[in-house]
Amino acid sequence: MRRVILSLLCGLLVSSVISDGLAAEKKLKFAFVAGVADPFYFTMEKGIRKKAQELGVDLVVSEYPKAWGPEVQVPILEAVAARGDIDLIMTAPTSTEALIPVLKKIHDQGIEIITVDTFIGDGDYTKESNYSFPLAYIGTDNKLGGIQVAERLAKMIGEKGKVYINTTNPDVSSVRDRVEGFKEGIKKYPNIELVGIDYNLDSQEKAQAQTLAKLQANPDIVGIFGTNLFSAQGVYQAVVNAGLTGTVKIASWDATQDLINALKKGQVDLVLAQLPAEIGSLAVEWGYKYFKDKTPIPNKRVVPGFQFFTKENVNDPEMQQYIYSK
Repeated sequence: MRRVILSLLCGLLVSSVISDGLAAEKKLKFAFVAGVADPFYFTMEKGIRKKAQELGVDLVVSEYPKAWGPEVQVPILEAVAARGDIDLIMTAPTSTEALIPVLKKIHDQGIEIITVDTFIGDGDYTKESNYSFPLAYIGTDNKLGGIQVAERLAKMIGEKGKVYINTTNPDVSSVRDRVEGFKEGIKKYPNIELVGIDYNLDSQEKAQAQTLAKLQANPDIVGIFGTNLFSAQGVYQAVVNAGLTGTVKIASWDATQDLINALKKGQVDLVLAQLPAEIGSLAVEWGYKYFKDKTPIPNKRVVPGFQFFTKENVNDPEMQQYIYSK
């Protein structure tokens, strides 16, 4: 009888060990939901894929939203969450406010959240609020970038004259901070006047039309800031069509191949390149650390730097790695 009992206990112990082993081998599964289909997020996906493969994390990449905004992005987020097998979602919220309840509901289902490129609320996830639940925001310091763009554009126009901003949406953290940074930076130059801000809602065609109208109303504009790739590409095409290339200096944000080619042709004068691949890679890395040993992310915020393309360095081999690609 004693031999039988010992045999049963050994069997249970072996079964437990096997069960624990299988649990330990369960792979993490992360998902990426972009803000919109554009070269910035395509490049971010590359960084995510590379790091996920390196760390042995299963990855789900959702369909890309065909337009920017909660009405397009939310159904995609909900579909990803409904799979029931996702440990972490990395996403760029398309609104600072509208995405709070959506992501909170997903988080309450047991799915961790890291916001990339954009954030919810004011982006400070360390203070008590209804938007403090994400593990972190990982993205560019957009306000700092806006300040530096203003300073560089001011030098290009001799620190005087009228300037104009073409941007996307007023409730998106990234471009909102770029605008605020630019306004702060340009205030240092009393002889520069900001004559207006237009919102193109991520439509390059609308950005082009708005810029042309602004140039017609203010023919003495000497500098323009396009705050993202759709804005900047619309801006420079309007300036080219108006025959003002070189007369109106253009500072742009996002290193698409289109904007780099325009810089080489002298149709654009400055391009700020974010580091989308690094942002994606860091999101996977920090998510992995959190699940493996609960490593906290300092201040729940990780901020990679950025680079500036100019006509002097645009052909530098070292700079080519910062051009976005699909």
